[in-house]
Amino acid sequence: MGAGGNKVLLPLAGQPVLAWTLQGLLEHPDFGPCVLVIHRDDAGEMGELLERRCWTDRVRLVEGGEERIDSVWNGLQALALEDCRWVAVHDGARPLFTPALLSRCIQKARQYGSAVAAVPVKDTIKQAADDGKIVATPERSGLYAVQTPQVFAYEDLVKAYAACYESGARQGGPLPTDDAMVMEQAGHAVYLVDGDYENLKLTTPDDLVLAEAILMRRETKAPVASGNSNSLSCREAAATAGAPTSSTSDASPAAPCTPDIRTGMGYDVHRLVEGRALILGGVDIPYEKGLLGHSDADVLLHAIKDALLGAAGLGDIGRHFPDTDSAYKGISSLLLLKYVGEKLAAQDWSVAHIDATVVAQRPKLAPHIAKMQENIARTLGITADRINVKATTTEGLGFAGTGEGIATYAVATIRR
Repeated sequence: MGAGGNKVLLPLAGQPVLAWTLQGLLEHPDFGPCVLVIHRDDAGEMGELLERRCWTDRVRLVEGGEERIDSVWNGLQALALEDCRWVAVHDGARPLFTPALLSRCIQKARQYGSAVAAVPVKDTIKQAADDGKIVATPERSGLYAVQTPQVFAYEDLVKAYAACYESGARQGGPLPTDDAMVMEQAGHAVYLVDGDYENLKLTTPDDLVLAEAILMRRETKAPVASGNSNSLSCREAAATAGAPTSSTSDASPAAPCTPDIRTGMGYDVHRLVEGRALILGGVDIPYEKGLLGHSDADVLLHAIKDALLGAAGLGDIGRHFPDTDSAYKGISSLLLLKYVGEKLAAQDWSVAHIDATVVAQRPKLAPHIAKMQENIARTLGITADRINVKATTTEGLGFAGTGEGIATYAVATIRR
């Protein structure tokens, strides 16, 4: 960068690069504490930045190491005192990631145990010898440029780093250049997530100019000034691959953003018939009848999907998954719920809470509710404590009371 100091302290659109990074992480609803791994020479300026932004209760400074792997290891160790299930590692010099990208990574990690942001390479790649002679041209269609955030199960990443040190890799290179590589070497499957070409890693002065232009364009498109930042962290805990080395004056803190919180309601009813499985919340419930419908007729998930789509202003399930389309015949409603979650994430929405009531005289649903909540949470990539499912009867009144059908009411709260 040629800045004569730490590039993450350089000004970007009125505030330090690192302020954008941390702001984007800390404003995400899934994030808990954050560890910022720094060079000891930057401790004073970093501490002042955190104090000015009132972030000292959310961000802890940790001294880094000689190499990147040493710094991440120090950050992971600092998180040992937290109740940490998931960890996201993010470069301090990538301030342009979006809430949608972060949500995609978190959701994928909760489904598969790992998630790494990446984009397909646009250029033809050449492998060359030391003298510059081209020796190979890899097939471009299978190549990806890897970014951060990279999200993993905390215990898996800690064990992978410990194995890396035990193998002696730290003494004889080449050293791992990212956390995905550490996980791969430990034998873990690592999954890619659609990244973002605008998620630049600021490396040269030209990158700063481009980053500012991107921020200005985003501000023109949407007046919400948030979601652009960098560090190491995630919902049940966090850590940050931090800063290189510089100083610059800090602009006054950005005005606090009012969270965009919305609520939607869903209602659905299906007839009970013989010869069908009874599926509720993705659970196959033993009963002599099942619900009639084009898909698996999971009335609970149908109401929840309508509530989520309604909160985001995206219509209803009939618009997105019409019963006239044979592609959805007999399809699992959990898969359709996954699609709804992805539609919300694409518009920067995350699910804050879902409350649903199933109305059925029979069968008894209480023994199955915990599994229903677990299925819904896992599919949406959120924690089970954000899902509440209840069951009630109508004391024998109406179609539910006579056993003709089952209905569900659902309320969903989402936030941007």
